[in-house]
Amino acid sequence: MTAQALEGIRVLDMTHVQSGPSATQLLAWLGADVVKLEAPSGDITRKQLRDLPDVDSLYFTMLNCNKRSITLNTKTERGKELLTELIRRSDVMVENFGPGAVDRMGFTWDRIQEINPRIVYASIKGFGDGPYTNFKAYEVVAQAMGGSMSTTGFEDGPPLATGAQIGDSGTGVHAVAGILAALYQRERTGRGQRVNVAMQHAVLNLCRVKLRDQQRLTHGPLAEYPNEDFGTEVPRSGNASGGGQPGWAVKCAPGGPNDYVYVIVQPVGWQPISELIGRPELADDPEWATPEARLPKLNKMFQLIEEWSSTLPKWEVLEKLNAHNIPCGPILSTKEIIEDASLAANEMVVRVPHPERGEFVTVGSPLKLSDSPVEVTSSPLLGEHNEEVYVGELGLGDEELRLLKSNGVI
Repeated sequence: MTAQALEGIRVLDMTHVQSGPSATQLLAWLGADVVKLEAPSGDITRKQLRDLPDVDSLYFTMLNCNKRSITLNTKTERGKELLTELIRRSDVMVENFGPGAVDRMGFTWDRIQEINPRIVYASIKGFGDGPYTNFKAYEVVAQAMGGSMSTTGFEDGPPLATGAQIGDSGTGVHAVAGILAALYQRERTGRGQRVNVAMQHAVLNLCRVKLRDQQRLTHGPLAEYPNEDFGTEVPRSGNASGGGQPGWAVKCAPGGPNDYVYVIVQPVGWQPISELIGRPELADDPEWATPEARLPKLNKMFQLIEEWSSTLPKWEVLEKLNAHNIPCGPILSTKEIIEDASLAANEMVVRVPHPERGEFVTVGSPLKLSDSPVEVTSSPLLGEHNEEVYVGELGLGDEELRLLKSNGVI
């Protein structure tokens, strides 16, 4: 196999749950040697949401592929000495503990720089500095405070969480970008740096267009939104596209929970759509012919399209719309996605052998590099690489390793 992009980069992964592990898993897929440091009891997600008794949960296996695992009790003196050694030999250290937790272990940024001035030290937190700093952050808390929930859902309903994990995995991707930039800058400066990413900030970055619309609101209603009433803040707008071209999810036969196709009506698409729905006269009718004419009656327009689409299965609707180059996509259920042959062919839905589970399905790497191919390998068992790292790489003796284990240091 050819050398990968991050070959030779050592990552000390002190992350747990989702936001941090999603970042370090991407680094591992890019070729870094990621050593996941866990407390002797293990990452909490190994036991969470288990589908099979006494084996690592999918929650853990799907976020920790291609990593090595070592255990260490960092509260013990010997544990602190070993952590110092691990920091000394690493290029990157990543953590997502509560604010100040690593400092309280005795490893402030100043101390870490003394140990290894070249290290890139990345932290994922819920919030930046200020009144929210010490709030506990979870996925949907970040969505709530980053602008996503207030703008997701229907106008007459409550704020909604999105199924995409934009608070956790979304922040992980931002962290990877920061880490890679810091490694690149180190090539010039010779020194590492601190990388901080907050979940609220990452969600806000993904909600950028909603802040665009907040500013546009001061000049009057947002014409492309289907809403009738506008106050002083961006409303929830159901399945509106949020872009320059109107879109909506229209029902298809036989009417199941995911029998929908999302359709975008571009100016050039109206004529073929009017023919497909059996209303060709609307292509030239001044009440309907132009985007300006259609904008005030988007609800009615999508209702006309739905009267046609609801008589056909979604794949047939897709075929007919695509034949006319009309932008659209079926709503794919999780079952359809996990069974999708093209996603498997693109190595986005991947089967991974596991020493205890047999085999599990995971989402592969979305980053496709021509010179850095990815082969997804299993997540590690707890402490699987203790001997390899402590004896083989840090040079501890076999006897000391046994003592560390019996004394609860590893």
